[in-house]
Amino acid sequence: MPSPSFKRVAAAMALLGVFLAPVAAQAQALDLSRYTLTSSFALPGTASESSAITWNWDTNTLFVVGDEGDFITEVARDGTVIGSMSLSGFDDTEALTYIGNGEFVIGEERIQDVYKLSYQAGGNASRGSLQSVSLGATVGNEGIEGLSYDRASGQFVAVKEKNPQAVQVGSIDFANGTHTMSPLFTPKLGVADLSDVQVLSGFTGASFADHLLIYSQESQRLLEVTRTGQVLSAFAFTTISGIAEGVTIAADGTIFITDESPFVYILTAPVPEPETYAMWLAGLFAVAGAARRRKA
Repeated sequence: MPSPSFKRVAAAMALLGVFLAPVAAQAQALDLSRYTLTSSFALPGTASESSAITWNWDTNTLFVVGDEGDFITEVARDGTVIGSMSLSGFDDTEALTYIGNGEFVIGEERIQDVYKLSYQAGGNASRGSLQSVSLGATVGNEGIEGLSYDRASGQFVAVKEKNPQAVQVGSIDFANGTHTMSPLFTPKLGVADLSDVQVLSGFTGASFADHLLIYSQESQRLLEVTRTGQVLSAFAFTTISGIAEGVTIAADGTIFITDESPFVYILTAPVPEPETYAMWLAGLFAVAGAARRRKA
C-alpha cells in the first residue's frame, strides 16, 4: 500500500498537471498578457523625440535614436546615461537595430535607406560616409518605421508604416549595396499603423523564437505575431503613452518601449515561465522516487 507521503506527492503532481495544461498552451507564445508596466525613466536631451530603441546583447545596454537623427545615445537598463555619438546628415531616423560587434543599422523613413555604422562614444558618423542600401523609393512620412536584425538567420525584418503597411524580410549586403527584402506576409493585424518590429530569435530553443513583436503608435498596441501574420497576444499601451514608437527586448524577456517625450517604459513578466513549472514537476518526481525507495 502506498505510503502517506507518496500519496501526498502523487496528489500534488496531479494538481500541478491540471495547472500545467493551460501553461503548456501559453508556452507556444511569449504571451504579452503576462506583462505589466513595472518602471520607466526619462532619456537625456540627446535622445529628444526618441523614435527607435535597440538592446545591445554584448554590453546589456540600450541604444536610442531621436526622430531628427542628431545622436545615438547609450543608456543602462535603469536609465543611467553612458554616452552618445553625434550623427550628421540624417533627417528622419525611425529605425535602429544592433547587429553585433559594436555595429548598428539605422534607417531613414522617407527615403527608405538604411546605413551601417560602428558606435564610438563621443564620436561622429556622417551619413554620406557610411555604407548604405536603398530598400525602396522615397515615399514621404509613411516609409520604413522599424528594423530588427535576426541573429538566427543573419537577415533583417522591416516594417513600413502604412499606405500600404508592409512587413518584409531578407538580407542586406552593405558591401555591395544590395538587398533581398521581400514581403513576409500581408499585414492584417487590426492596427492603424506599424511603428516598429522586434524579432525574438535571440530566445534560442524557445517555442516563440520565430515570432515577432510589432508596435503600433496610432493604435497604441504591442502585438506578438507569427511569421504568417497571426496575432498571438497583445499589450495595450493606451493608458501609458500615445506617442510611443520603438520596442526592443532583452535576453531575460524584459521589454523596453520608447516614446517621443522622451521616456523608456519597462515591461516585465512576473509570472514564472513554463520552464519553471517543469523544474517544480521534476522536483516532485524526485521526491516521489525517494518515497518509493524508502518504502522499498
